[in-house]
Amino acid sequence: MKLLIDADFIVYKCCAAAEDEVDWGDDVVLVTSRFSEAYKSALNEITKIRTEFGDFTEVILFFSHFNNFRKKIYPAYKGHRNRKKPCGYKRVISALHDDYQVVILPELEADDSMGIYATKYPGNIIVSPDKDMRQIPGQLYDFNETTLIKPEDGLHWHYIQTLAGDATDGYSGCPGIGVKRATALFEKKGYNWNTIKEVFAEKDLNEDVALMNARLAKILTKDYYDDTRQVPILWSPETDNNTDNGTGSSNEGTV
Repeated sequence: MKLLIDADFIVYKCCAAAEDEVDWGDDVVLVTSRFSEAYKSALNEITKIRTEFGDFTEVILFFSHFNNFRKKIYPAYKGHRNRKKPCGYKRVISALHDDYQVVILPELEADDSMGIYATKYPGNIIVSPDKDMRQIPGQLYDFNETTLIKPEDGLHWHYIQTLAGDATDGYSGCPGIGVKRATALFEKKGYNWNTIKEVFAEKDLNEDVALMNARLAKILTKDYYDDTRQVPILWSPETDNNTDNGTGSSNEGTV
């Protein structure tokens, strides 16, 4: 069993804490990094996680690629996150290669890389505070507790996020629909694409808008990634085989 860690979160936090600003006057501010401190803090954070689960023989760190395929679907995706990475960020990641296995897949976020690995090699534990990872079957540790995500729970959460959107990631879902309202609608009408289309249509939004939100919300799995070409396979309603009673089942990969 391995720990699959969302290390974007950890390294960003540690590097930001180790930044300094030197004001030279005349509108010149120099940003510096205490690299050794940032690197040591990152190692300590990873050690804390390992200690939480005992002596794991292997830890894999996942980072996001500098390009993001979702911007091709929706150029404004995460557009509000325009702050550059903290000073020393890339150097800490480079140094971590010496201590741990590091995974960065072209044009994918760390979430997607973890989702692909976790479904290709089941039985490991995902470590991430991101609620998006509730889409991926298996064990999820969110830095507070460990939860077992069942396959149907993961499918349902993807549908819920399609309607509710994610302000943090910059896509709106269906206007006026939050997580609680989305869950209630699916429990009443069934977890299926028809429910999603109907809810969007009630807001005068067509199926193309619904599909865009579903593709933005979808965390990739092994069945939504072409290993040979190293490109994502975009989600479509035809790849799910959900029933109207809300139980849900998956036929992922049938593209």
